[in-house]
Amino acid sequence: MSSQSPWSIPLLPGLLDRWRERDVLLRDSVLALVIALGAFVPTLSGIGAQIGDLPERPANVVGLGLVLAQALPLAVRRRWPAACLAVIAGAFAVHQALGYATTFASVGLYLALYSAGAHQVRFRHGLAAVAGAGYVVLAVALDRLGSPQSGPDYLAFFLVLVAVRMLGSTVRTRRAGEAERRRLTAEAATAAERARIARELHDVVTHHVTAMVVQADAAQFLLTSAPERAREGLTAVSDTGRRALTELRYLLGVLEATGESAPADPARADRAPTLGRVGDLVERARKSGQPVEFSEQGERRPQGVDVELAAYRVVQETLTNALKHAPGKPTRVLLRYGDEQLGIEVATDGPVGVPVTREPVAGGRGLAGLRVRVRMLDGELEAGPRPEGGFEVRATIPAKTLQE
Repeated sequence: MSSQSPWSIPLLPGLLDRWRERDVLLRDSVLALVIALGAFVPTLSGIGAQIGDLPERPANVVGLGLVLAQALPLAVRRRWPAACLAVIAGAFAVHQALGYATTFASVGLYLALYSAGAHQVRFRHGLAAVAGAGYVVLAVALDRLGSPQSGPDYLAFFLVLVAVRMLGSTVRTRRAGEAERRRLTAEAATAAERARIARELHDVVTHHVTAMVVQADAAQFLLTSAPERAREGLTAVSDTGRRALTELRYLLGVLEATGESAPADPARADRAPTLGRVGDLVERARKSGQPVEFSEQGERRPQGVDVELAAYRVVQETLTNALKHAPGKPTRVLLRYGDEQLGIEVATDGPVGVPVTREPVAGGRGLAGLRVRVRMLDGELEAGPRPEGGFEVRATIPAKTLQE
């Protein structure tokens, strides 16, 4: 048995995550304080930025103030990067011109330049131009004060400063690109979800409303000639309306629920459109006056929710189209259950005025919406007129049998 020390690796990511959750100002203030304190550690005095190499001046209060001015402004390096760079660069220039000894606090110049490149939003090019001009002035001043540095030395130090700022700019560009990718991904997900909701609402509302309109029209003609049959038609309208409300409640419940809680509600699952409820679709179409022949081949086994819903919607949409465009024409619904595929065939006799849509159209309605839904499951849907007259819809969906 191995024991895990308190300083084991899993502990470190947790500490880092909690540190990243802290306020930016707090984190940068701690960084500024650490660098300022490091300026008074003798072993760190050799680490820093140095360009003047003028005769060293003894430390005094002015030197102490310049040291702190090169470190403490880092507390606002992300909130006000331009101001941070201006103060630190100015303090560094004066510190070099007066010949004070190099301290660890001069590292703040590099951090301020990086922060300006990474976090400055406005006037970035103007800030870079001013900083470059300021460096030229510093180089000339140091040369006049007797610095032993030559032109190549000043150029090399300048290139180091430019490289630090470019590193910050690169990080800023990558962050902006990542933020843009996340935005586009979120927009695409939102659009896809809206299209899915639109398809569901179309399939539910169009089917039931079409059936209600057909049944109500038939009842009007029967009110005087066959009141009993008219009463049956009105009862069918009422039943269809209740089924529409039931399916809409189920749909709204699924949209409001999370992925884990949605299937956990047995009452909601009982209202879910599935292959087992295709017979109800057929029966309602028959009550609406559409002669429908329903048959199944193979052994029906429970499929995945997405497969069952897609198959149900295919039958629902085609029966709705038959009611709208070929009322009273014989319609045949065939479900083929296979080990690898689920086949759906719906054929209606006579001329059917449903437009043949080979590609999805904008908005994803009707047959185009069905084609999109089926293709999302790696299936295929074909719809078009039959050679002998009428209209036919064929769909093939890969089976996703649930293991019992």
